[in-house]
Amino acid sequence: MAKTAETYTWSGTSKTGRAGKGEITAGSLQEAKNLLRRQGVSATKVKKLAKPLFGRKDKVVAQDIAVLSRQLATMLGAGVTLIQSLEMIGSGHSKMSMRDLLGEITNEVKSGNPLSSALRKHPDKFDDLYCDLVETGEQSGALETIYDRIALYKEKAEALKSKIKKAMFYPIAVLVVAFIVTTILLVFVVPQFEEIFAGFGAELPVFTQFVIGLSNGMQNYGPFIGVGVFIAAILFKKAHGKSLALRDSVDKKILKIPVIGDILKKAAVARFTRTLSTTFAAGVPLIAALDSAAGASGNAVFRNAILFVKKEVAGGLQMNVAMRATNIFPPMVTQMIAIGEESGSVDSMLEKIATIYEAEVDDMVDGLTSLLEPMIMAVLGVVIGGLIVAMYLPIFEMGNVV
Repeated sequence: MAKTAETYTWSGTSKTGRAGKGEITAGSLQEAKNLLRRQGVSATKVKKLAKPLFGRKDKVVAQDIAVLSRQLATMLGAGVTLIQSLEMIGSGHSKMSMRDLLGEITNEVKSGNPLSSALRKHPDKFDDLYCDLVETGEQSGALETIYDRIALYKEKAEALKSKIKKAMFYPIAVLVVAFIVTTILLVFVVPQFEEIFAGFGAELPVFTQFVIGLSNGMQNYGPFIGVGVFIAAILFKKAHGKSLALRDSVDKKILKIPVIGDILKKAAVARFTRTLSTTFAAGVPLIAALDSAAGASGNAVFRNAILFVKKEVAGGLQMNVAMRATNIFPPMVTQMIAIGEESGSVDSMLEKIATIYEAEVDDMVDGLTSLLEPMIMAVLGVVIGGLIVAMYLPIFEMGNVV
């Protein structure tokens, strides 16, 4: 069984005689010294890197895997061996978690195991699609070519994910900012005016009474409402994680949200076509490629539609006909795939569709951002202005009486 990789710090002199220091990943202290010796480093001090306090360490994120894929594609394409590539990337990585991960993978490959097998031991970092593509590259002897496709796929996927997050961020930001400002005014500002109004001895305007009642309700029941919302959010998150039916229901409803729903639909089409293009071009059979694309679509509606297409294609139906029958995919997509099937260039046609829809998502997100910027100002203006008017109405009325 391979040893768990550790990170070691060293100081010493290089083969040119220059003093230096750095970090290296190895299975043991002795192995670290041996690796340094092979690199021509005369180490005077080698020790294990101290663990962060409370066991915390930087987390491996999807962007790290995308960068790793591009680095491997570049180095393999330049003729560097797989083990050397993994060691060089691992030893120079800024994240301890990535150094540990690459160290474990390197040890597995050194032990004679295929890279795909080593990656499958980390399913939270490398999904089935990633591992299947690597395995295809190993079997065909074209790992560097496959890794170039994987790197492009991961980069496009991360770019698309970033755009979707950006699209979702602005509406949420409007609501959160409006809620925080309103809460501050109701809890801290309105009560000060209420004390002033208590000495007027006159009936307050209806709008002012409503705002004061809202302020009293916020002060008396706000903490309970906050705790209730927090508990409800936690319970919903747990139920969402456990219940496939609930996740599917949320996915269906979210596609009906104006503007946001359209962006998510186009993003799902882009993910589907990009995944199918990458797997199909890598030599994965169409049925297996559709299975991978269904999982990568990111939405239950499209996942179920793609699984239906897979079933129909397995029965001998053309893919464009099966896609048209779902009434989910835009006519342009089915027409372009039909042309691709007729000309025998489905993978390149899928790539073109993915590029078109990724550009459309980008344009829609930019448009949404431009639209919401003035809306944020308008919403905050209405909320803050309304509260100020409510507080000054009694003062204006007193001035009219006088």
